[in-house]
This record gives sequence, C-alpha cells and structure tokens, in this order.
Amino acid sequence: MSEKVEDNLSGNDTAGEMSFWGHLEELRKRLIWSLVGIVIGTAICAIFADFIVNKFLLAPALHSKPPLKIQNLKPYGQMVLYMEIIFVAGLVLSIPNTLYHLWKFIEPALYPNERKYIGWIVFFSTSFFLIGGAFAYYVLIPNALGFFAVFGSPYIENIIDVQSYFGFLVGIILASGIVFELPMLSYFLARLGILSPEFLRKYRKHAVIVILLVAALITPPDIASWIMMSIPLYLLYEVSIIVVQVTRANKRKKEEASA
Repeated sequence: MSEKVEDNLSGNDTAGEMSFWGHLEELRKRLIWSLVGIVIGTAICAIFADFIVNKFLLAPALHSKPPLKIQNLKPYGQMVLYMEIIFVAGLVLSIPNTLYHLWKFIEPALYPNERKYIGWIVFFSTSFFLIGGAFAYYVLIPNALGFFAVFGSPYIENIIDVQSYFGFLVGIILASGIVFELPMLSYFLARLGILSPEFLRKYRKHAVIVILLVAALITPPDIASWIMMSIPLYLLYEVSIIVVQVTRANKRKKEEASA
C-alpha cells in the first residue's frame, strides 16, 4: 500500500494505478457529479417546498402543547426562508449520491475485495445520518418545544420569529445526524490504523465526559433533552468499539494472508 501511494504521488502510472494528475481529474469528476446530485435534489425539494415547510418543519410547533405561534418580521423573510430550506433539503436528499462519489474517489486505495462493500458503506452512512435526524425530529425537538411553550411567565406570550425557529429546528436535526455518524468515523480511523479498540476502552470514562459536553452543545438547554441525547451517543460509542474491533481483526487477517 505504501509503495502504491508513493508511486501515485510521484506521478507514475503503472499496473493500472492512477497518477497524481489522474487523481485530480478523478476528484474533479466526482465533485461535478456530487454537485449535479445536489442540483437535482434541490430542484425536487423546490417542487415540494410547501409540503416540506407546512407539513414537516412547522408540524413540531403546531403540535406542541400549547401550539407555538410563528411570525415573519421581514417583507422578504418568507422568500429567503424558502430558498434556504430548499437548499438544505436538497443537500440532505443528495447525501447518498455525495457519499457514493466520495467512496468512488477513495476506491483506488482499497483492497479489491473491499471495493464490493462500497454500496453497503454508503447505505450505513446514510442510515446513521437519517436515524440521527429522525431521533432529533421525533424525540428531541417535540420535548424541547413542549418545555419552551410552558416555561416562563404566563403574562408573556411566546411568538417565535420564523428564522429563529427554522434555524433551531434545522440546526438540531443536522447536528444530530452528524454525531450519529460516530460508528462510520470509527471505521475510517480503524482502517487507517489510527484507532484501536484498546484505546476506546481505556478512555471510556473520558469519552463519557466528552459525550455529555457534546450532547449539551447540540441540544436545547433543558435536562430532559440533554439526557435523551447522551444515552444514544454513549450507545453509539459502544457500537464504535465493536466496529473498530471487527475492522482491525479483518485488516490483520488480510495482511497476514497477503504476507
């Protein structure tokens, strides 16, 4: 593997390996296809913009008890908001395509028998992100909005600015989706030889503190949401230990077989 990397950096193109410029051309091609996917995803979301806003993003506020009142404070506020939501929704919709082309770019660095798993890697990466987003949407956000709706003085009416509401909503969903990628990140680091199961077990207590801090940063300022986010993050940490252990064992077997 090291000889292969050195040959690619030096510009050699032997035995079917890519040169340095070949890698740049491949990166350019993958970026273009990723952007095409984002444009297509954005166009699809533009068609269903009203459904995304009214039936999906406004639903948590309308179903909280009591329902939250959302207001627009700028003449062009809703137009800008729709454009932002369509773009973010397009990014999310195109995640499988983006991950696929990212892995296709990394593919030359993989062993031949590993390349057949790219589809599964894209599937699990997308699934972890969607599970994290769904957890935020169906668990964290309703709990937080219910808490905010009844908190404070009864003489103060809660009328939420629409930009603040959607920023809060989208921020929590995206942050939750990203942190749920912890097992996949652990897989990458294990493949690179950076992470080991022994390291994760040794610093488990330190990891718990980090998990509590991360959960506090990405959740609303209420204890229930903090606890509900901390528990799945810790479970993902334990899953990551198993992922790293299996990955390192498989890598060791392949190295022994090739030797």
